Amino acid sequence: MNWSEAIDWFAIVIYDKRSNERTYPQRYRSLLEPHLRRFYLDELEDIADDSLGIGIIRLVVESQNKATELAKTLISKAKEELTDTRSQRKVLEFIETIVVYKFPNLSREEIETMLNLNLLKETRVYQEAKAEGEEEGELKAKLKILPKLVQRGLSIQEISELLELDEETIRNALEE
Repeated sequence: MNWSEAIDWFAIVIYDKRSNERTYPQRYRSLLEPHLRRFYLDELEDIADDSLGIGIIRLVVESQNKATELAKTLISKAKEELTDTRSQRKVLEFIETIVVYKFPNLSREEIETMLNLNLLKETRVYQEAKAEGEEEGELKAKLKILPKLVQRGLSIQEISELLELDEETIRNALEE
């Protein structure tokens, strides 16, 4: 196995038309050919609609009138087809970014509303991450006041009861 087979990558090149495609030097062709995907914008109408990737490319060249509906369709398709949360989030962000550029006079919040992307904030993963962040912030705030409570003469047990933290957490924080 050579090094180019071990690397899992590909590049996308988008041309406005096939006649503008450039040729690559022979020495690079063996490296590029298995990894290079070419799209020709003037030929996209001839390609079937069922591909998420082709749909995203179409979104780039779609008129503003049709872009919103196409973006909504692509978002639904991404939510259905992509089971990996990270990949799904990246694709949704990419679709949103394309729409941001298509509608430069709208804020990101307006675009999220237009595309119903605020639904992401209602997912279980988002809610769990948000709650985790809030808990960390609450813990930091409690640990920040520890020195003042000790200065006032409160015992570790009293501080534990007052802040609703276990004594070991308090001892570790005081040692630091």
